[in-house]
This record gives sequence, C-alpha cells and structure tokens, in this order.
Amino acid sequence: MKVRLVLAVACALLGTAPAVSATTPTEVKILQVNICNSGLAGCYTGKAVAHTVSVITSVKPKVLSVNESCVSDIEPLHKAMGPSAVAFVAAQRPDGTPVLCRNGEQYGNIVMVTGELAGSVTATGLYNTQDTSAERRSWACLPAGKIGACTTHLSARSGSTALAQCKELMARVVGYPRPAVVAGDMNLRYHGWPDVQDCNPPGFYRKGDGGLQHIFASTNLAFKRGTRIDMDGTTDHPGWMVTVNMS
Repeated sequence: MKVRLVLAVACALLGTAPAVSATTPTEVKILQVNICNSGLAGCYTGKAVAHTVSVITSVKPKVLSVNESCVSDIEPLHKAMGPSAVAFVAAQRPDGTPVLCRNGEQYGNIVMVTGELAGSVTATGLYNTQDTSAERRSWACLPAGKIGACTTHLSARSGSTALAQCKELMARVVGYPRPAVVAGDMNLRYHGWPDVQDCNPPGFYRKGDGGLQHIFASTNLAFKRGTRIDMDGTTDHPGWMVTVNMS
C-alpha cells in the first residue's frame, strides 16, 4: 500500500499518470462483400464496385474480402483501401483454364489487408473437394503480418461440398500465425443442413450475416459487433462487417 501511495503522490506532484502496462487495443474492421460482378449472373447490375468503394470510404475497413469479382475490380477497390497488400485468385474450369467474366477478365476472389497490418506473403489455391459444376472453387490468403486474412467463395451446388471446402480452408488457417480471419460467401447457413458452425475449429469463432456470408476470427481477436450494410440493390447480398479489437 505504501508503494502505491507514494507512486500516486509522486505522479500527482509531477503532473504525470502512472504507467499503464496494457497496450490500447487496435480496432479492426473486416468487410465481406459479394459484388456479383461477373456480368453473367442475374444479380449483375454493373454498379456494385462503385457502391463498394463508397462503403469502404465510409466504414474504413482494415481487411476486405470480395467475392465474384473481375481482375479490373482490384484497382478501384485498392485505391479506396489505400496502401494495402492484395491477393487475387481465379476460379478454374475443370480443364484448368480460369473462369472468365463477361468482359474476358479472370473471375474470382480478392482479399486486402491495410499496409500497417499486412505482411508480404501470399497464398492461393483450389480445394481438393469440388462439386460437379463447371467452376472449381478457390481461396486466397495473406497469412503473414500483424493479422492474417483469407477470402473464399464456396460451392453453391452442394452443401456437403461447401462444408468440406470450409473445413479444408480452416484446417489450413489453423496453422497460420494468429490473429487470423477468414471471410466469404460460404453458401452455408447457421443451423442449416449442413450447419456452417460445424466448420468452426477450436481457437476460432464465427459471426454470420444471417444468410450465407460468414467471418471466422481467431479467439485472440475480441468481438465488438457485427454490422449488415445495405448495398442499395447493386448486388444480391448485403455487406457484412465484423469489428474486433486486436491487442
């Protein structure tokens, strides 16, 4: 008690505060969007990229996951994010050629992490388990840095295939340095059949938008809130943002 009292008095006399051992946590916003921008699906409007740019400018995420994008979408999204690491992975046809958007560009998924949190490593790949459609599903990760992040878009044809793909990616991410997050349109629902929660490994938790989009985060990221974002009819999915604190 004497030590604490002397410290408090000394600090008061000097006009300073006692040192605080704990560091102030960093707030990290993780934004997931499916922009339906291939130009081939019925949900295409041609306006989703511009609207996503406005969302990024407004909410200022530090991690961005984008599904159903074309290669040229990277530039405006990257400009909105500011200095950041980027990984893109194309979906593939069964013959190994990339799936293409209507404009002839490669079609796939994007993940970005702002420069102050990103590392320099990129990892991408295709799932071992695929459905019978013409699109082989893929994943992309930025696994090294102050936070690791992955994006994916899982099978829309088979729930069991989507769950197997989800488990495959999460098994990979469990081996990455933490903290880490995985975001995407999983085409799985909470309490659905199959249940997306069955994909959640120890050391992680899941937060979903009430539909098909989910964000998994390692438990050393403290959950603050989840926010559904109106995309104003520019795509058939809401934006989904999870805010966490990183110590």
